[in-house]
Amino acid sequence: MNQQKTAFITGITGQDGSYLAELLLSKGYEVHGVIRRSSSFNTERIEGIYQDPHLNARNLYLHYGDLSDATSLINLLRDIKPDEVYNLAAQSHVKVSFEIPDYTGSITALGTLRILEALRAADTKARFYQASSSELYGSTPPPQSEASPFHPRSPYAVSKLYAFWSTVNYREAYGMHASNGILFNHESPRRGQTFVTRKITYAVARIAAGVQEKLYLGNLDAVRDWGYAKEFVEAMWLMVQQDQPDDYVVATGKAATVKDFVAAAFSEANLEWEKYVEIDPRYFRPAEVDALVGDYSKAKTKLNWEPKTDWKELAKIMVQADLALVDKELNGHRS
Repeated sequence: MNQQKTAFITGITGQDGSYLAELLLSKGYEVHGVIRRSSSFNTERIEGIYQDPHLNARNLYLHYGDLSDATSLINLLRDIKPDEVYNLAAQSHVKVSFEIPDYTGSITALGTLRILEALRAADTKARFYQASSSELYGSTPPPQSEASPFHPRSPYAVSKLYAFWSTVNYREAYGMHASNGILFNHESPRRGQTFVTRKITYAVARIAAGVQEKLYLGNLDAVRDWGYAKEFVEAMWLMVQQDQPDDYVVATGKAATVKDFVAAAFSEANLEWEKYVEIDPRYFRPAEVDALVGDYSKAKTKLNWEPKTDWKELAKIMVQADLALVDKELNGHRS
């Protein structure tokens, strides 16, 4: 009988972390997640898998920690001795990174270095996954692959570049099984409401319910490659299972503008988007990223991974989820 594997996830309460935790639990893993101390509950996305700590038989454990605290990371990794470590935690909002660049660098860049060094200090043989980002490419024209040059255009992207090369460095210097997943935009009903796709679909639901009049957005012409987060975490797991560590683009290869996504989302609620959407210059980035479209050929060939959900279907999934959410918010639990 195979021994149960143990996984350690930073960012477990985020969109990707919650889906990844569900996937690993379904595969029989014991999962340990790091959560930050907060004066309010911040575990909404993992409510479906949460297990009472008083139970003797459980396979999900939550620990307080932070990527700014190297000591806590070393202690956790030494005590848990995980087989796999997934670093998904970050200050991940691109626009906000221009406003808090110092904090973004500390958590997104140096946080990755701290956990890599914690793995080395804890003398663990754990396999490591680093959540890299298509924002690394910045102004490099699409389609972008593993061979495309990086040209980051925000403090967030610059921090992710540091994290990417730190992962490569620890792989080459110390022989770690450390891989980068260069994930293009991936969304879901669990996406935070300050990110553009979820901001759109939640506004559609509120406008349809008559409780919101306008949706204010920035650059409608930006081109992105949107996939389904629930499918993308499968690629993360597959990278860690490979005999040799490597770096992979994870994407759908299909391009759409923000305007395209807006039109699809409003159409799902039988609304004409032009009546409700207005441009607010405050939402433009100081340095725009015009087009990100991924070439996932390597992941398809080596990981046998392919996306199943395109951006149009994703817009439908998210709008339907938000229509149900807004109905629940306005009317409470109805039988």
